Amino acid sequence: MRHRVIDYTDELLADGSVHRRFSDGRQEWRRRGNGVVHWRDSDGNQGTDELVGTRIVKRTYSYGRVVYARELGYGRTAWSAELVTRNRTTFSGRMGAILTAVGAGALLGAVVAPPLVLSPLEEEEMRRQALQQQNSSSSGDSSSGGGSGSGEDDWDDGSGGGADDDFG
Repeated sequence: MRHRVIDYTDELLADGSVHRRFSDGRQEWRRRGNGVVHWRDSDGNQGTDELVGTRIVKRTYSYGRVVYARELGYGRTAWSAELVTRNRTTFSGRMGAILTAVGAGALLGAVVAPPLVLSPLEEEEMRRQALQQQNSSSSGDSSSGGGSGSGEDDWDDGSGGGADDDFG
């Protein structure tokens, strides 16, 4: 199945927010806060992105619409069965594009569509499992990593799952 791929690049701004430019001309301005990423775009939309599972992103629009995405690795995020965004800013995102270009796209793995809908109970269970996985993987790590530890100052989602950007 052919997926529509929209590339993007991120620019870290002086105030700590991120300006995201998409290859289709759209733009987003993103800022972390309280475990979510607050965003607004050039089309007048705004809302939040939240990591609800190890690789599942919940996008909530300010008017109440909710959509889910699945982080696929190599800077790719599936937003539906037809749409994939690809981060061209990071090394792994560029590597994913190179693997695709040289015909080694099979090494990236299949595009697995995100869930269409999750109940609040399912979301909470995914959060619990992700936290449990994060805690068990960090308990085996003897170094602290040297950052602030708050998660608010860096753009790592802390999932440990190879994600290299801020939720899709």
